[in-house]
Amino acid sequence: MSLAIFDLDNTLLSIDSDHAWGEFLLEQGAVDPIAYREANERFMADYNAGTLDMAAFLEMALKPLADNSPEQLSAWHQQFMVSKIEPSILPKAEELLARHRTRGDTLLIITATNRFITAPIAERLGVDHLIAVNPEVKDGHYTGRVSGVPSFREGKVTRLEQWLQDQDLSIEGAWFYSDSHNDLPLLEQVEHPVAVDPDDTLRQIAEERQWRIMSLRD
Repeated sequence: MSLAIFDLDNTLLSIDSDHAWGEFLLEQGAVDPIAYREANERFMADYNAGTLDMAAFLEMALKPLADNSPEQLSAWHQQFMVSKIEPSILPKAEELLARHRTRGDTLLIITATNRFITAPIAERLGVDHLIAVNPEVKDGHYTGRVSGVPSFREGKVTRLEQWLQDQDLSIEGAWFYSDSHNDLPLLEQVEHPVAVDPDDTLRQIAEERQWRIMSLRD
């Protein structure tokens, strides 16, 4: 039995759930239709280029959580799961999760997308353990700020180390599946790094280092 770690966006899902949530908010008329769309697209491009200012992105991404009631957010997220997430769940990803589950591995999703968005997705995928960006909550409402270290780039390694200590588990023999070169810090830590439908940068590095490359797309 080993630890099987999975990135979420564009790995187990065919989309980026953070970006898709932004698009969903635009469709609901919940955010500025011009400024928010421009920022959402710009931050997505920066992420793909490896130049994302995570603090600036989270300031934008978490503001709608603070601006709306928990009841409204919950109702929106239920719609979001049906309209955006369910169609993006890759059957081969569910098969991969099932293979590791059958082997008795511990399954963990680690993502730079915030927990409000991703916790219901992890539950839908049957993955009990999730490391995500934690939005700060006070008196039952989101503040728009981050709690703790964001699980992005080197932050994924930091958060995983904390989680392993809390769970009394080891990274020995672990797998990590990811599509993005932003996850290189963690891919380099595991015994079994796997590039899943990788971006061009990760594909080149995976080929050079003879890492496994696979596709979960139909």
